[in-house]
Amino acid sequence: MYKKLLLKWQKTINLVSETTLEDLENRHFLDSAQLFKHLPRGPVKLADMGSGAGFPGLVLAMMGAGEIHLIESDVRKATFLREVSRETSVSVTVHDDRVEDVQIEGLNVITARALAPLKDLLSMARRLAGGNDVKCLFLKGEKYQEEIEKAKKRFDFTLEIHDSLSDSTGKILVITGVTPR
Repeated sequence: MYKKLLLKWQKTINLVSETTLEDLENRHFLDSAQLFKHLPRGPVKLADMGSGAGFPGLVLAMMGAGEIHLIESDVRKATFLREVSRETSVSVTVHDDRVEDVQIEGLNVITARALAPLKDLLSMARRLAGGNDVKCLFLKGEKYQEEIEKAKKRFDFTLEIHDSLSDSTGKILVITGVTPR
């Protein structure tokens, strides 16, 4: 149902790159689903920054990840996310605001995919988490190392790097303990 809705809405709203439509299952669904094993045990309260077409947040919600908040400032994309949630009976909260305008108490996980450079993601995540330590799960491409070096100039953090299952050049960055330098 999710794939069907995405293909329907893609005709009028640019939800994903046209070049990835032939490999939606691998490029978007598997790419998002692979984060599930990195979620903490116990209750999860997750915010997905810049949700776009719902990757990875909506996929994680469908997998039963916990309380999921999707943050998407584009009202058309936020409407799409609500439609997928309604049609699939998956409970999520959609915030059609910019990340800096959203407040969610008690977050313990923040995700993002194709939103911004790592240094900017860490700034957004710290603000969103209200200074509390959260686990950040960020999907990054082949320039991930360069982004890490730039982020280390502004922040101290603990980092784990995992290979992506969906992209031979991609990485999953698992980050905790983010503090400004």
